[in-house]
Amino acid sequence: MFAAVFAGIVVLVILFMGVSVYNGLVSQKNQMDRAWANIEVILKQRFDEIPQLIEVIEQYASYEQNTLKKVIEARNHYSAANSIDSKIAASNEMSMALKGIVALGEAYPDLKANQSFVQLQSRVSELEGLIADRREFFNETVTNFNTRIAQIPDMFFANMLGYTEKPMYHPPASETTRPSLKMNIG
Repeated sequence: MFAAVFAGIVVLVILFMGVSVYNGLVSQKNQMDRAWANIEVILKQRFDEIPQLIEVIEQYASYEQNTLKKVIEARNHYSAANSIDSKIAASNEMSMALKGIVALGEAYPDLKANQSFVQLQSRVSELEGLIADRREFFNETVTNFNTRIAQIPDMFFANMLGYTEKPMYHPPASETTRPSLKMNIG
């Protein structure tokens, strides 16, 4: 009798633990998915601003086709992306291309004086800042998720659910490399 009660309690504890782990994993995955969806909202806004920006630039700098080509290619890569990895790569490509647009404003005073260009440039900068903020939150949720699915006993349930490690959203390399500052004193 005692053995049956003890076995029943053990089964209930294991069942409770399994349900708890399962619910925790589902919750963690949903938080990560929500964080990515929040980034996608901003990426979509940036994606939608690009045609207007290109139109303004084409009016002033038709000979800067290389910069415009990079922006258009990055936009096309983003629209074709179908996974988080490919969207992150396309987003980073877009960030790099948009830096070229900012440089155009410096190179062409007429363009920099255009109110539409200034407003669009400001909007794109604002969106880049929002992406950076949301990227930080997304990376935190990915870290929590990846840590959780690597720990025992969660890893057993994660394997059964098909959960695998998710990629972090790292900024483009240009944002993480420090410029070289050389000073000749003497």
